[in-house]
Amino acid sequence: MFDNYNFTAAERFMRYVQIDTQSDPQSNSFPTTEKQKDLSAILAKELKEMGLADAHMDEWGYVYATIPATTKKKTPVICFCAHVDTAPDCSGTDVKPILHRNYQGQDIVLPDDSSQVLRMSEYPYLETQLGNDIITASGKTLLGSDDKAGVAEIMDLANFLVTHPEIPHGEVKILFTPDEEVGKGTAKVDLKKLGADFGFTLDGGDAGSLEDETFSADGVTVVIHGVIAHPGYAKGKMINAMKIAGEILAFLPKDRLSPESTDGKRGFIHPVRVEGIAEKCSIEFIIRDFDTEGLKKKEDYLRTQIEERIRTYPKASFEFHVTEQYRNMKEVLDQHPHIVEYARLAIERAGLNLKMESIRGGTDGSRLSFMGLPCPNLFAGEQGIHSKLEHISVQDMNKAVETMAHLLCIAEEDQK
Repeated sequence: MFDNYNFTAAERFMRYVQIDTQSDPQSNSFPTTEKQKDLSAILAKELKEMGLADAHMDEWGYVYATIPATTKKKTPVICFCAHVDTAPDCSGTDVKPILHRNYQGQDIVLPDDSSQVLRMSEYPYLETQLGNDIITASGKTLLGSDDKAGVAEIMDLANFLVTHPEIPHGEVKILFTPDEEVGKGTAKVDLKKLGADFGFTLDGGDAGSLEDETFSADGVTVVIHGVIAHPGYAKGKMINAMKIAGEILAFLPKDRLSPESTDGKRGFIHPVRVEGIAEKCSIEFIIRDFDTEGLKKKEDYLRTQIEERIRTYPKASFEFHVTEQYRNMKEVLDQHPHIVEYARLAIERAGLNLKMESIRGGTDGSRLSFMGLPCPNLFAGEQGIHSKLEHISVQDMNKAVETMAHLLCIAEEDQK
């Protein structure tokens, strides 16, 4: 199928990562940064130039497009989705992608900061990449493969399908979202306009990985109310809310229930932001568990710990606010096993070993699944995400394009 096809994913990716699309968790606008639309506008234009007549960016920065069916069979409408924004965790400004051809296992020293060294000993997945081509940033920024790799791969798939109309497939929908990294990626999506039966996010790691399970997630905001007084005359009067916040954080377990002490299927309680003054201080937490019922257990534990700290300050008080963020998409996908089966077969048809994994995080697919669009997550090749050592293999990106194309063919073949 791909014998004479020149993949475009890597070339597109190296262009896209140079566009700053970092989202902002403290912004109340949508999208949280207008610069995300810079890339969305380019994607809509390129899809139009491919001949996808309905390709457009809406007012919120979402990109929608349709690849018409090439089969007369009644087939499901399949969506491929990726997000344009990059994480706030590391700078995404002035990204300089570097292509390292024919990687042979050597340390890769990033030129703009020689302390940033990509080593196989620290990233053992590189052992699978000998002879392949690796893309990194230059040492001062993240690369942006999360999720511009997925974006570039879907764009390459569109290019492949448009230039190979002999490939039998049903109607394909393309969706690019803003603000996934700050948990708002589906806030303004129009699923009726999208018109898909199910979808796949392209937002995973190792080639061959398929993820049908995510954390369930809540956010907790704790507001501590102290008692303020002039510091020169505060004896016996002042209760410093910031100090109470410090005690709460100090009493959190260090060897369990934290991201730095858990892996696999174990969840955590994670403080992500502290803000305030002596009179009033807030702590923001994210709570994660693969079992949705486990969220409440962790929240009850956290509340109990706070009550114990506050009990020694009778005049202080606190508020405890829980916000649902997303839920484990496996609860939905288990009701539609054929969707995951299509992806499993496609990965194998692409010549890869299947890696069924659980995401210690969430994707747009988590929310989309509960909104009525069942949506597991396919690999995009991302490695070292949200860091200056982020990297990706060109060959893994090409395999992602192959896998999507095979998936469409398998879905078509499955219809009578």
